[in-house]
Amino acid sequence: MNKSTVTGDNGIKPKEQYVHSVFEKIAGKYDTMNDILSFRRHKFWRQFAMDKMAMRPGDTAVDLCCGTCDWSIALAEESETGDVIGLDFSEGMLAVGRRKVEERGLGEQITLVQGNAMNLPFGDCSFNYATIGFGLRNVPDPVQVLREMKRVLKPGGMVVCLELSKPTVQPFKSIYYFYFKRMLPLLGKLFAKSYEQYKWLPESLALFPDRKQLEQIFRETGLERVESFPLTGGIAALHIGLKENGDV
Repeated sequence: MNKSTVTGDNGIKPKEQYVHSVFEKIAGKYDTMNDILSFRRHKFWRQFAMDKMAMRPGDTAVDLCCGTCDWSIALAEESETGDVIGLDFSEGMLAVGRRKVEERGLGEQITLVQGNAMNLPFGDCSFNYATIGFGLRNVPDPVQVLREMKRVLKPGGMVVCLELSKPTVQPFKSIYYFYFKRMLPLLGKLFAKSYEQYKWLPESLALFPDRKQLEQIFRETGLERVESFPLTGGIAALHIGLKENGDV
């Protein structure tokens, strides 16, 4: 069976429709815009996360809000033989990702599922790793998503989150926020014809926890040995936490 073609119920609720429409709109330009808007730093951030994860051959993973599947592909290549599931609620993003999975010849190793990160369609204790890249700030309840990630992990498994964050050091903080709030939407309009969609991205970060606050949320979710790492002056952050061996 070609596992990259599996789909399921996306479980989208009315209040989530706008976020869904954003990613449906920008799916075709998402990879190009990521390169432009992050100055290609997102590739470095993902590699930094992979280094911290230290996957072993045969390890399994679920990649939530997998988008166009760059992280899902990296997980599969690092694991070599372990099954990887990529889940996203946007079929447009998954369609782009599905093509990339097939081009890499990973269709038998990677399964793509259209679904809701708030209610994962997987059994308890199923994976060695649960990852989410630049998606936690877009969900209605980040705590619920983290609980679901922990639930589907095997004892000793790792929750891994890459997300935009909030720099604190001046003058870099002021320069970054000017770029993020003023220039980013204009670049979205220029390169992707999507001003409103890219205007929404800075808004999605405004009420999201900062790095230390998210670190505390990880602990309150019951994860152990929680660590966080600021990236590129704090404009992004990596958070990791372990599910206790006795926690099933």
